[in-house]
Amino acid sequence: MFGLGAGEILIILVIAFLLFGPKQLPEVGRQVGKAVKGFKETAEDLRKSVEPELNMIQQEVKMVEQDFQASMKEAEEEINAATTPVEKPSGSTETGNHT
Repeated sequence: MFGLGAGEILIILVIAFLLFGPKQLPEVGRQVGKAVKGFKETAEDLRKSVEPELNMIQQEVKMVEQDFQASMKEAEEEINAATTPVEKPSGSTETGNHT
């Protein structure tokens, strides 16, 4: 519970008992329980409202990444096509010495 061990919880209970006394301790415990429950509910509501937005953003990022990769591949193919030397037709002959 909250990363506390048995020793830490026992110390907290003893301090709470000394501060609030045996009559007020149950009421303080209920209030703390209600506060923790409210915090958990709020955190869960926040997670439920933010999670769909995060999923949508992740999908958009994947689409942009795919578009970027496709654009890079297309640009690479265009560069390769522009820099590849044009081959001469196979039927042509070079002019040279005809003796």
